[in-house]
Amino acid sequence: MSTLYMLSLPVDLGELRRWSAVCGLEADEGRALHHLLCETFGKTVAQPFRLMPGRDGARLASLYAYTGTAEEELRRTAEEAGLPESARILGLTALAVKTMPESWATGRRLAFDVRVRPVMRLMTQLNAHSREAARARPPHRAETYAKGAEVDAFLVARLRASPDGLPEAGGASREEVYRDWLTKRLGAAAAIDPKATRLVSHQRTIALRGGTRLERPDATLHGELTVQDPAAFAKLLAGGVGRHGAYGYGMLLLRPARS
Repeated sequence: MSTLYMLSLPVDLGELRRWSAVCGLEADEGRALHHLLCETFGKTVAQPFRLMPGRDGARLASLYAYTGTAEEELRRTAEEAGLPESARILGLTALAVKTMPESWATGRRLAFDVRVRPVMRLMTQLNAHSREAARARPPHRAETYAKGAEVDAFLVARLRASPDGLPEAGGASREEVYRDWLTKRLGAAAAIDPKATRLVSHQRTIALRGGTRLERPDATLHGELTVQDPAAFAKLLAGGVGRHGAYGYGMLLLRPARS
């Protein structure tokens, strides 16, 4: 398998927002960064990636990404073909790159931090009632989710468990559903420790796709995992977890495990 690198760059958030506004992408920070990284390093070179804002509204944030391109080539491409704005938004002189391990030990325990879009692509049409639909429409009118629709995994789980209407309480929690969603996305590559894995943030954010504004779940989970299949785990790091890896989701940031 080819060498995998991890890069980091400081990002000037003020400059990023000004550039995003000019490009008409201010509503979707992830898409703006996707376009900027493609224009700076080449298409798909720096992904999956993750933007980590500074504390207390700091002007600078840190961007991390996995890449198959070595530091020298990244610098050359940015210098020769990058946008002039790239140097103002991205601290290219402070680019740092490290080589990821060539192999992973089976049974290696690691902590992780991952931001995901926990959505599911429906294989069949789903008809169900929801409290949200009932409030917006006449009571007892079912809401239809078409085959192929991308739907919040939590909503899918609740609707399938209660097709006649969601109860006000009870059922699997959002944390449980998202943890199960993550477990399935890791597959044979790694096993998460459910007792050490938690949902630390959840919100709904805007995604701009084909000129359409879509609201999607945006969740961050912290936890611990054990490597089960080293080759599959390396592939998972390079490809990201779940959908929207090109827009700031799915990058597994690794840390030393506590236990």
